[in-house]
Amino acid sequence: MRPRIPHPKLHDSAHVKGVRTVALVELTKGVIVILAGLGVFTMRHKDIWGIAESLLEFLHVNPHHHFVGIFVDLVYKVSDVRLWKIAVIAAIYSILRLVEAYGLWYLLPWAEWLTIASGSMYIPFEVADLLRRPDWFRALVIVVNVGIVLYMAMVRLEAVKKHHHAEQVHS
Repeated sequence: MRPRIPHPKLHDSAHVKGVRTVALVELTKGVIVILAGLGVFTMRHKDIWGIAESLLEFLHVNPHHHFVGIFVDLVYKVSDVRLWKIAVIAAIYSILRLVEAYGLWYLLPWAEWLTIASGSMYIPFEVADLLRRPDWFRALVIVVNVGIVLYMAMVRLEAVKKHHHAEQVHS
């Protein structure tokens, strides 16, 4: 059964497009993590070091580069148990993103509040990560995330105002 879209006076067409754009962003994040999680999960019971070595050769990466050292350290720490944990965390994260995307697509208020809460939760970690390792990608992630949180807060506040106004008019 398809959920009922809220009364059109509570959501104008510009906000419908904006909220659905955010829904597509959340859907994309969920799908990317599902694919990455499946990729990691398929590596269980495999020679992870051999796969990593082949990848480095294929990419023609300098083995003495700093990031290669980090990659090698991660490969040595990987175990089947750790892969299972990564896959479970990826699954939970993806389910949350997909449920959020579904709710946003149908303009459900709980999904809009969930987007504000979950997006706000990541900001301190993203800022700390940017301060440790500043680059344009981390800065872009923060800008997009803060933009989504502020936009969804504006949408929710406007909906609440319109709802209160409609109640006053009808009383």
